[in-house]
This record gives sequence, structure tokens and C-alpha cells, in this order.
Amino acid sequence: MYEKIIKEIKSNLGENKDLNRQYLSDQIEIYKDHPYNKEIIKEISRLMWDCLSDDEKQEFIEMSERENPILDLLNDIYFDIENGNYETPLKKFDEFMKTFPEMYEDDKVSEYHYFTNPLEELIFRKYIGLKKELRYIPDNQPLLDLYYVYGFLLLESKQYDKAEEYLKKAIKINPVSSRIILELTEIYKIHTYTFNEYVLRTSDALKYAYYPQDIARCYRNLGYYYVEENDMKTALALYIYSMEFEASPLAYAEIKFIQSKNDNIELSIKECIDIIAGKNIQLGANPFILDALNELIEEYDKNKLYNQLLYFLELKFDLDNDRQTLERINETRKKLEN
Repeated sequence: MYEKIIKEIKSNLGENKDLNRQYLSDQIEIYKDHPYNKEIIKEISRLMWDCLSDDEKQEFIEMSERENPILDLLNDIYFDIENGNYETPLKKFDEFMKTFPEMYEDDKVSEYHYFTNPLEELIFRKYIGLKKELRYIPDNQPLLDLYYVYGFLLLESKQYDKAEEYLKKAIKINPVSSRIILELTEIYKIHTYTFNEYVLRTSDALKYAYYPQDIARCYRNLGYYYVEENDMKTALALYIYSMEFEASPLAYAEIKFIQSKNDNIELSIKECIDIIAGKNIQLGANPFILDALNELIEEYDKNKLYNQLLYFLELKFDLDNDRQTLERINETRKKLEN
């Protein structure tokens, strides 16, 4: 039904943009009470955009950038958060969210997502997939950061249920964001009766992670779980292995604590890997992510898009520390300088 209506509307559009705009405005009125009115009006609005002149589009973009309450709020509170002051930003968020309208909500036809880069979209399509038509949330409407930061502040103030609600809103926008999933695991670590959700979410984060510090945090999460399960050898292996990805003082302290309580047990990296593999836990970055990075690197190199190429080369080098990757990074930097 929806597709038939949109097809008919499109068939009645002509070359005259002014007439098209008037016609589309009339269609909004006609379908305002239709069962698919939300979906139809969204598509008509997209068609209306195509009817604008380049000057009108630019004017709208500039106005959106000038009047952007989400960006204004985030810019206003970041300094406090970076300096460990969470109380003031939380108050500002609470006031803002009282009147914040729902934006880019999924409907019967479309689902709305935001991906930080093309790699995340490839991960999403591989492991999650689309149930409806994909619509991208614009860069200038950072809903993902809005929900994530609010969820973080709520978690810090121990409002666990509300924190979970907003972190899940962020995950709905980007289901493969390891940093958001890992923030959510902090709730399941301290606010649930079992560790089932904590371990499942951590395993998802590990599968999607492409930053070494996120991979390290996943192993620390799992190390904490095995401490609680009183499997100290596996816990120690996970904390030691996590240090391969990030030299964390927290991991170091846990390693020393476990060793002090268990006859100063020592494990080599090989022993750690064998223990982790024996628990069927992913070792290092997901091979799919490394393959996807290689594909993106070759694509951007072929098309001489050197800024994008450099970005993905650096991501890959952070994961594999490969000498050839480093050489390509240096070559790409020289091309950008010339």
C-alpha cells in the first residue's frame, strides 16, 4: 500500500519545481489521516527537499547549523565532563530532555541509524542486518552522542534503570558501537542478579570492537566475571592478555591481586592464549573486521582518497602493528603533504 501511494505521487511530479512543491503540500494534507501517514509524509518531505534550489538547500543547512540545540548542549557540557564534574551536566540534560521531541524514530517502512564510519556499517550489515529500509541520521543531529552521554551521566549518578533506557536508545541507533555496549555492561555488572547479560553484551562488544582499548576492556570485563566465578587462572589469563591491547593500571592491579591470592602464579602469553581459546573466547580483533579494513583500504587507495585511506590504515595498524601497514601509512602521509 505504501509503495503504491509513493509511486503514484512520484509519477505526478513534473519539471516545474514550484508546481511540484504545491502538489506535494497538497498530498501531505490528503494523507494526514492515512494509516501510513507518518511514513508517507516523511517520503513526501524528502521529495520536497529535491524541489528546493541549491541556494534554498544551502540556506536551510546553514540555518540548521546555527540553530542546533543538541550540539549546543553537548558543547556546553563537555568541559565539565572532561574535568570530572557530572552534577551540572546532568541537571542540564534533565532539563533539556523534558522538552526534547523524539527524532528519527523507526516507522513501518524505515529504520534510522548512524555509523561513525563505513567499517561500522559493514559490521552492522554482517551481524545485525536490516529489517526495513535504511535511513541515515545526519551528522549535524548527533542523537547517538546525546543518548550515550545522558546514559553515562545517569549511570554515574546510579540511576540505573534510566541509564539503561538511554544507553539502549543509543544502541538502537548504532547496534555495533562497542563503547556504548561496554557502558551498558557496567549496569549489568552491578545492577542485576546474574552475569548472563553482562557476559553476552561483552561478547558482542568484543565481536564488533576495532579499537585496541575497547578490545582490552572486553577482556577486563570477562576477567572480572571469572574472578566472580572463582576461576582465577582464566581471570588472570584474561587480564594479562588485555595488556597486549592496552597497558591499563586497572588490569595491572587485578593481575597483582590475583597472583597474591594464588601462590604468585605466572602465565606466559602463550599459556594465556591457550586458556582463553579453551573457553571459546575470541582472541584479538574479529577476523571479519581485519578483512573489512583491508577491503576499505584497497578501495580508498584505488580511488586516491588519501585522507580516508590514512584513517583506515591507522585503524589497521593499531590492531596488527604490521610493518607493511606502517610503511603504507608513511607513504600516504607523504602523498597528503605533496
